[in-house]
Amino acid sequence: MEFTISNKAKLTTLILVVVGLASLLLGIFTSHGHHMSQQLWANLLVNGYFFFTISLAALFFIALQYVSEMAWGVTTQRVFQAIMAFMPIGAVVLLIVFAASSMHWNHLYHWMADGVMDPASENYDKLIHGKEGYLNQPFFWVRTLLYIAVWIYFARWFRKKSLEEDKLELNGATSPIYGKAIFKGVLFIAFFAYTSSSSAWDWIMAIDVHWFSTMFGWYCFSGMWVSMMIVAVVLVQYLKRNGYMKEVNSSHIHDLGKWMFAISCLWSYIWFSQFMLIWYSNIPEEVTYYVQRFEDYQLLYLGTFCVNFFLPFFVLMSRDAKRNGIFLVPIALIVFIGHWVDVLVMVLPGTMFEHGGLGAIEIGMFLTFLGVFIYTVLRALSKAPLMTKNHPMYDESLHLHH
Repeated sequence: MEFTISNKAKLTTLILVVVGLASLLLGIFTSHGHHMSQQLWANLLVNGYFFFTISLAALFFIALQYVSEMAWGVTTQRVFQAIMAFMPIGAVVLLIVFAASSMHWNHLYHWMADGVMDPASENYDKLIHGKEGYLNQPFFWVRTLLYIAVWIYFARWFRKKSLEEDKLELNGATSPIYGKAIFKGVLFIAFFAYTSSSSAWDWIMAIDVHWFSTMFGWYCFSGMWVSMMIVAVVLVQYLKRNGYMKEVNSSHIHDLGKWMFAISCLWSYIWFSQFMLIWYSNIPEEVTYYVQRFEDYQLLYLGTFCVNFFLPFFVLMSRDAKRNGIFLVPIALIVFIGHWVDVLVMVLPGTMFEHGGLGAIEIGMFLTFLGVFIYTVLRALSKAPLMTKNHPMYDESLHLHH
């Protein structure tokens, strides 16, 4: 059965965008500070990065399914392909933000400011100058364009070949595309293993340019992964409730719930490990990252950990809770917002300092992006059959039972 976007779904996404834009405009008109322009750019980075990396994590998960020859996920593979559809839009948003930073239209990245690497300038920063070999604009742009180009290439390749596979007349033979997909999956994961971390260093950690953490790349990776699994859980529940994806049974739902639960635990482990090691060592150039967040963003910062760890851990620990949409969906939506706030707290302290917070501009930008993201994903779902019936693991996936 092919999916059709209902008028109700279209109306919902439109309402999200309209309410988001209204909230955004309200925040702009009621803002009396001179930080409003910086706030808009910072929020554009937050939402561009958050939703782009959700699509990127879907690509990673598809590649992982091929490389590990995972059977259970075949019945939901089109959902992950649809989540990837937002990647070009998110990439454009990020490139606009980075271009504006390069041209000094905003001041999100202090290392891009004039004179910080020039010993003769009054803005000279010795520590930043020491990182010039990596943090310089030509190299930054080469890395950024390479990341995005290669990621989008793989996303388009997996989607294109999956649709081609649907049209093959196999007569019981194994699809020749499957072996190629495994090889491509290996290539992508090898590339992604480094670039998932280095992109987080370039785009997010470089905001707090005097600070660094060897765990930061893994921290961002786990956050994007769990956010993507949440989107997949909610989408599958939505499709099931509307009469689609009858092939997806309670065991498939259980596996999605297990992934959401497991990656939430992984994210929490990395959050605590990074915090504990830096806080306990108390080295000034490292602990400053947490001092700033505890002084100006304590409620948001600690609140994200409580929401993103305790809720899924205690509510979704049981087997039945992972199979029941009554438990899964509300928890998923709350934790999804929690991980968006997590990205917000990674960006605002280094760009807005003590002037940032959760207000009308933040909420408006989030709702606008959310509406566009949902519509893009639903539109991608409507462009192809929901089942990949020529996939070699399709029959095995249909008979999944725990």
